[in-house]
Amino acid sequence: MEMPLDAKMKTLHSTPNRCLQAKAEMRPGAIPLFLLAFVMVFAAFPAATGAQPTTGSYVIGPEDVLEISVWKEETLQREVLVRPDGWVTFPLIGDVKAAGRTPGQLTDEIRVRLTKYIPDPVVTVSVKIIAGNKVFVIGRVNKPGEYVIGRYIDVLQALALAGGLTPFAVEKKIRIVRKRNKKETVFLFNYAEVKKGKNLDQNIILQGGDVVVVP
Repeated sequence: MEMPLDAKMKTLHSTPNRCLQAKAEMRPGAIPLFLLAFVMVFAAFPAATGAQPTTGSYVIGPEDVLEISVWKEETLQREVLVRPDGWVTFPLIGDVKAAGRTPGQLTDEIRVRLTKYIPDPVVTVSVKIIAGNKVFVIGRVNKPGEYVIGRYIDVLQALALAGGLTPFAVEKKIRIVRKRNKKETVFLFNYAEVKKGKNLDQNIILQGGDVVVVP
């Protein structure tokens, strides 16, 4: 049955009033439900922490295998193993420090030293086998040991590789020990905070040789 004209007019007039009444009843500063839900979902994904290594920033480590070549010089093409002391040997220039440098930095060093023997040498250094990027996780984890990793990982990822913490691990007193140039640096890591999304900047990117100690 069609609604009478006067009833239609009442409905049209009352609709804006109901909208105004609903707006009036909303508390000042109240967040609509759909927006609140969006914020809560977004907040559930913690932001990435720590500076991510850029392309080409891989740092060579002991036991890495490098391929070094000089353009148009067939006798100067070598696969070399980075020794435990961090050095490699290359024809004409002898020993050169490789560990602790990026391939680009090592390329520059070799090129400069080769200019004594070859005009304008074009040098290429590439990492053929990554074996020096190791981290160590020890203490109260399910799978302590040495982990060779082909990419950069953070502390949480290292703990996951080690099978997670044991029930008696002290979550608030995890340490990351880093040795560089005979100097030891200790970073503190509070797992109890990080798993709750707090102080995420302590979830640092690990470097080759770092030791994660879980008491």
